[in-house]
Amino acid sequence: MTPHVHIRLTVNDEAIDVAFAPYKTLLEVLREDLNLCGTKHGCELGECGACAVILDDQPVLSCLVLGVECSERRVTTVEGLATDGRLHPLQQTFADLGAAQCGYCTPGFLVMAKALLDEHPHPTRDQIREALSGNLCRCTGYQQIFEAVEAAIVQPVTRPARATASTASARPVKARS
Repeated sequence: MTPHVHIRLTVNDEAIDVAFAPYKTLLEVLREDLNLCGTKHGCELGECGACAVILDDQPVLSCLVLGVECSERRVTTVEGLATDGRLHPLQQTFADLGAAQCGYCTPGFLVMAKALLDEHPHPTRDQIREALSGNLCRCTGYQQIFEAVEAAIVQPVTRPARATASTASARPVKARS
C-alpha cells in the first residue's frame, strides 16, 4: 500500500488539510479527495483545458500539476467563483447567453476567463481569444463564449480580484518547475 502524503492548502478561500497518494495530480485530489467535481477530467495531457484551475493567481492545467506541489498554495476552482450564493458575472453571462451546451468544458472556460479578467479587466476580443485558445469545446462553437466574456466585463465583480504578476497572457501554465 502506498503511503499517503499530508498537505495543507487553501481551496476556494478555505484552508484544508488533505491526505492522498503521492502520485495523484491536483485534478485527482480536487475531484477524488475533496469532492470538488466541477473541474473536469478531459484529455489528461494538458491539451483540452477542461481541468483548468487558478493556482496562486495563475491559471494552470490541474492534470499536469502533482498534488504534492500544492502544499501551502491557493487553488481556485469553478466552485470558488460564486460568492455569497451569487454567481460570478462570468457564470451568469455564460448562462444568459447560451455559452454552454453540454457544459463539460464550461468550468475550464470560466476559470480561464476569470484569470484573464483578473489580469486584464477590459480585454480585447483578440486577448479573450488568445487566453481561451487552450480550451476546447465541441458543442457551442466559440462565438457565444467570447460574447459571454465580453458581457461579463461590464458586470460588477462580486469580490475584488487578487493582484497577479504581470504576464503576457492568461494562458495556462502547463507545469511548475
